[in-house]
Amino acid sequence: MNLHTIDTGLFKLDGGAMFGVVPKSMWQKLNPPDANNMCTWAMRSLLIEDGNRLILIDNGMGNKQDEKFRSHFYPHGDDTLENSLRQRGFTAADITDVFLTHLHFDHCGGSVLRTPEGKLEVAFPNATYWSNEAHWDWAVTPNAREKASFLKENILPIQESGHLKFLAPGAASSLPQFREIIFADGHTEKMMVPVLDYKGRTLAFMADLLPSAGHVPLPYVMGYDMRPLVTLSEKEAVLNRAAAENWVLLLQHDPTIAACTVQATDRGVRLAETLRVEDL
Repeated sequence: MNLHTIDTGLFKLDGGAMFGVVPKSMWQKLNPPDANNMCTWAMRSLLIEDGNRLILIDNGMGNKQDEKFRSHFYPHGDDTLENSLRQRGFTAADITDVFLTHLHFDHCGGSVLRTPEGKLEVAFPNATYWSNEAHWDWAVTPNAREKASFLKENILPIQESGHLKFLAPGAASSLPQFREIIFADGHTEKMMVPVLDYKGRTLAFMADLLPSAGHVPLPYVMGYDMRPLVTLSEKEAVLNRAAAENWVLLLQHDPTIAACTVQATDRGVRLAETLRVEDL
């Protein structure tokens, strides 16, 4: 098995929303905001190359949204999904599986493209797209608070294409590359955090359960989370396991740190080492 970091670009989100109840005087040291209180975040995906399987975990924002939408989130940077795949010797047609941790636009927007004729098509024509039924239902009939994050043009064409399959909590995984899938309900309903073994280490792709290294302390929970106290409990459980078993945590949104380990201290679990997937 080989792992590849796939950088799909950068975007901006409000720093207060990203750090919840933590005061700006504290969080601004972790990710300095601009004059509009916006901080830069990564949209980092993971590509798993294993035999005849090429599994892409999440795929960024995509590029089919109009300028009004883009003006709210300031997508920028030199990296794109297509270019990152090409740099590693692959194209969209090579992907066999697209694993979607959840269906917020910054995680699944690259799943669907808009043709020059304006038609919406799956971006990975030979891939099976993996979600779970509870989260899918949550996304296609969204609550008013979360509705802006679930864009129908990112979601419905996947099902309409016939490429969609569901993973069930507790069931045998159709993706044997994953040792387990942790289902988390704090950020959104049934977000999936895949855990895998790689070169003698345990890796967890943390999605929005731990968006950045700055979110390791327990109170650092996003204002975007639907159930923040549930997030706190879920994050604590995973971080305790990660500290005890020396897991590598893959960070999707940290602008500079792609992966880290954590350690138990007298102040709780804290950041230990920062590293890159390519160095494992």
